[in-house]
Amino acid sequence: MADQEETKGSPSFLELAPRKAGVRDLSRLLRDSDLTQRDFVDGSDDTQVKLKYRRLIFVSTLMQKLLLFFSTPLAFMGRVFEMFLNFLSYNHSPCAFVKNLKRGTLIPRRDSAEFVSYIGFLDGRIKLEPNIKPGDGFKYYSALCMMASKVAYENKARIEHIVKDHLNMEFLGFYSCWNDYQQKTTTEVFLLRDKSDDRDTIVVAFRGTEPFSADDWCTDWDLSHHPLRDPKSHSLLGNVHDGFMKALGLSEVDEWPANYKDGTGKQNLAYYFIRDKLKTLLDASDRTNYIVTGHSLGGALAILFPTILFCHDEKFLLERLQGVYTYGQPRVGDGMLGKFMERKLKEHNIRYFRFVYSYDMVPRLPYDDKDHWYKHFGKALYYNPHYHGAAVTELPNKNYFSIILALATMVNAVYEMVRSFVIVTKMIMSAVYELGRCFVIHYTRGPYYKEGWVLCTTRITGLLVPGVSDHSPQDYVNCTCLGQPGFPPEEMSDS
Repeated sequence: MADQEETKGSPSFLELAPRKAGVRDLSRLLRDSDLTQRDFVDGSDDTQVKLKYRRLIFVSTLMQKLLLFFSTPLAFMGRVFEMFLNFLSYNHSPCAFVKNLKRGTLIPRRDSAEFVSYIGFLDGRIKLEPNIKPGDGFKYYSALCMMASKVAYENKARIEHIVKDHLNMEFLGFYSCWNDYQQKTTTEVFLLRDKSDDRDTIVVAFRGTEPFSADDWCTDWDLSHHPLRDPKSHSLLGNVHDGFMKALGLSEVDEWPANYKDGTGKQNLAYYFIRDKLKTLLDASDRTNYIVTGHSLGGALAILFPTILFCHDEKFLLERLQGVYTYGQPRVGDGMLGKFMERKLKEHNIRYFRFVYSYDMVPRLPYDDKDHWYKHFGKALYYNPHYHGAAVTELPNKNYFSIILALATMVNAVYEMVRSFVIVTKMIMSAVYELGRCFVIHYTRGPYYKEGWVLCTTRITGLLVPGVSDHSPQDYVNCTCLGQPGFPPEEMSDS
């Protein structure tokens, strides 16, 4: 009888408040199809929701509750672990330890250029692959954008040091912007300029999901979405992820005003601040273009930035937008929004490259149902564990919650862990080496692809939480460098 009453699919508007969810509320969610009876759910008029969608709301809320419960110890653990790694790196020898002890600085300051983030220890490369040159076109820009997306996890001083001294490019600034979803200045972005006689490109890189930030992971797991409307006609463009849009600057409304005057005392809102910054920079030269990029959560912000430019019909900025490169990007909206974006990207001739490595869990979040909710749009550049790429319209095992995916990711995690330890030790028995020789791709490619002990240890987590280790920037950097020479970016032109 209850199923007969459930004539609606999923709510067209949904906002979850996991902090308000109690055990009784969560249990009743699975029994009662009326969302208005749940204090932690604010939904649309589509109150009668099918059981399969209520299950997804249940999982999303439960995951966020767990993350919030462990948020303080998780942040503390991350801080201690980063300090420990920096202590080991900073005092890499007895002489260095004695020298630093005399100076009273056994650990570099967190805001100094010497302090490395956990992401930086996962993948310590801070230069582009030597064989990739500016004339390589797609391969060069995909490698540059991934490097920028990875570097975005560092502090301002270190980012400036890497951009100027290792990438030999111009550092244009690092900015912390207000995130209305987290009620903090946690949306961070930096700009660099790659300029020479034959090119002048600004790269806008959004920082992604911090590994030890419960708030960031809650954003990825959240199913909350709002309708996005055209500011002029008020017509519906689609439903968009609530947390990602608020990280860009949307507040409590479903429309984006073209201009925003802050009377609330909040700091910079990312969309408006970066938009105005780009206008100033691009006005100075007719030959300057720009690219938007990001890894993980940063990838979601990178593709939503031009989404709002489309809404505001920012012709000048859209003409100068050379492309959008995202890596391990989660889904950002529904199918209707996807169709709007595909049409607009084609109309303005903007290339959108969405990289996905193997069984990375983040591109498979939030949930994608065959007839509703979150959808990727355009084709993805999907790379298997051997870094062989293909342009696909749908990922293998498109959702994270899948028995088949769980088994496949476990097998892949074992493979990656073996590969990592082979590369680091270089002293494995010859018989085992012969057996796994085809997997030792980093070792056979040279020292640029060496994996450190931090990453090797992290690979083990792939056995405990399948898909987590595949989200590492190391693999995405490798995808941009080791993708087979015949991989055609032209396949993406229809996206």
